[in-house]
Amino acid sequence: MNPEIIEKQRKAMQSAGLDALIALSPENVTYTAGFVVPSQSLMRWRHAACVVTADGQLAMAVIDMEETTVKGLAAAIQNVRVYGEFVNDPMDTLADLLTDLKLDRARIGIEMNFIPARDFHTLARRLPHANFTAAESIFDRLREIKTADEIELLRKLSKLTDNAIGSTLRSARAGLTEMDLAGLLTRGIFAGGAENFKLMIIASGERSQYPNVGPTHRVLREGDLIRMEIFGILGGYHAGVCRTAVVGSPSLEQAKIWRNLIECKYLVLDLIKPGARCKGIYEAFLQRFSELGFAPISFVGHGIGLFLHEEPYLGRYGDRVLEAGMVVGIEPLVV
Repeated sequence: MNPEIIEKQRKAMQSAGLDALIALSPENVTYTAGFVVPSQSLMRWRHAACVVTADGQLAMAVIDMEETTVKGLAAAIQNVRVYGEFVNDPMDTLADLLTDLKLDRARIGIEMNFIPARDFHTLARRLPHANFTAAESIFDRLREIKTADEIELLRKLSKLTDNAIGSTLRSARAGLTEMDLAGLLTRGIFAGGAENFKLMIIASGERSQYPNVGPTHRVLREGDLIRMEIFGILGGYHAGVCRTAVVGSPSLEQAKIWRNLIECKYLVLDLIKPGARCKGIYEAFLQRFSELGFAPISFVGHGIGLFLHEEPYLGRYGDRVLEAGMVVGIEPLVV
């Protein structure tokens, strides 16, 4: 548990006129509790919930399978309620917890975009006098501005993910398969200290045109492009790194595209600062990118953290202003 994050939630409740916030998604439970409940994201019925009250109390409801893990990691959370898998309804346990916290008649923010309709119906039936309101936008906004601890974690994770990709691509040669590269990459990710990863993209040759495909047994040939991307995970946070390489020497066209995208990369990096308009950064990117004659994607960067993609988007839609503490990944991209 990061006290700074709990305080941010408490202030957000005060501004929104709420008595409590309930985190239910794996990402926001991790954000609130400060650790990952391992099986929550694997099985939808294994609910975990974090309740933060307006005065800063933190309580949890978890499945019995995760009781020892949660209590071992959550020494600072005194109020942990456990429900039995297959024998108890987690919403009954959550309702009892809210009642004991004297929130049965309160105004409560909850992740409406995550909770299944059946579970929300149960919760509302158990607490007919509570006023539940959608809180996902509150969590989204709070997560945009990272704490110093979050930034340090993301910096460490980004470096180890980048190192794993760099080492793998330096080993690439004609005759290896995409699966061979996948083995090297996953070994590097874990050896570097990541706990997990998501969305490994390894696409070579004619497959490099596909945006989000995994590795196959395709054999690398001289002159192949290799697109490689992976989201290393540490403490529930993601660092997305994408790199492009050529087996052997690049063609003139490949070199031309590469130079343009590198120029776009540093152009965007130079523009990223507090007070900058996201749409303005995207429009500046388009001016340089348009020299290639290709259609761009609708953004050149996005926030990253507990979700792969978070606000703010550096794109053609919306016009957010960057603030200190935001973390963004940039991706000038041609496929």
